[in-house]
Amino acid sequence: MDAPRTSSVPVTGATPAHPEEAILEVLRAGERFLVCSHSRPDGDAVGSVLAMGMLLQQMGKRADLVTADRVPAIYRSLPQADAIRTALRVHGPYDAAILLECDGFGRTRLRGLDEFFIINIDHHTSGRAWANLNWIDREASSVGELVFRLVKAAGATVTPEMATCLYTTVLTDTGGFCYGGTRASTFALARELAEAGANPIRVAQDVYFSVATSKMLLLGAALTNLHREGRLAWLWVTHQDMVRTCAAEEDCEGIVNYALSIAGIEAAAFLRELPERRVRLSLRSKGKVNVAAIAEQLGGGGHENAAGCTLEGPLSRALEEILAHLRPSVAGLAVEPG
Repeated sequence: MDAPRTSSVPVTGATPAHPEEAILEVLRAGERFLVCSHSRPDGDAVGSVLAMGMLLQQMGKRADLVTADRVPAIYRSLPQADAIRTALRVHGPYDAAILLECDGFGRTRLRGLDEFFIINIDHHTSGRAWANLNWIDREASSVGELVFRLVKAAGATVTPEMATCLYTTVLTDTGGFCYGGTRASTFALARELAEAGANPIRVAQDVYFSVATSKMLLLGAALTNLHREGRLAWLWVTHQDMVRTCAAEEDCEGIVNYALSIAGIEAAAFLRELPERRVRLSLRSKGKVNVAAIAEQLGGGGHENAAGCTLEGPLSRALEEILAHLRPSVAGLAVEPG
């Protein structure tokens, strides 16, 4: 589907000098929009999709919110979270599809997107200008921060519900304000969202103190497989561990951080064996190792301090592959006590 006829925005590979205004021009010209993010949505994906939907509602537009996987339990208490529909194929007509932090159609796992004018909004290090209209800011703490800027540029109201969703994006994508992308401007944004009605304590409790029993059991299984080698740590779970603990995919989120939290560790990896014997990999760094560059070499992507990809199995082969990439990255770093 072409861009709205009233829009003067180029329709192929555009990266405009003022992306907020270019995107708003498309939104103002159209009536019905699709908002999506990547499969296995995290806090940034869920919160930014919801906030974008709220912005479109304020603009008098129709917004369909879709992800390939269900919203994780810890984010289902977010305002209007039940508006996100789960599907594997989308059907128009839409004036545009807004894809949040996706470096291509494959990241969504949704079929049918190639029929529409695509607006790509991303902040990942691995982000690229692949869509009809692109806004990539690798300095942003979260894609939710970019949605916030779009809301402000539109002159819309940051309601308490929108602020709650956007605060969730900032909190989760900075790892609780621990990752390298955290700056003074990040705290300024958090303050503005709190002043707009977000409750930081409630959001933090929902995210960090609402863990399912299955996740705690899965964490126990992962910690039994914890290994350390100098500044590097890794742990894993098998598919049988997932079955035995009745764990869902969302229960894997954050497990890698337990390895990274060890004193003296600079980079960490968590491997999860999938039912078809492939292996999903999560990488984290405290700042001296660019894990996004490693993930990109393996077909994935992300941020310098948080990235991931999927490797061919079996688990032992995938582990050796990622260690072969990680070991050189920490080889020159002195080992600290821990």
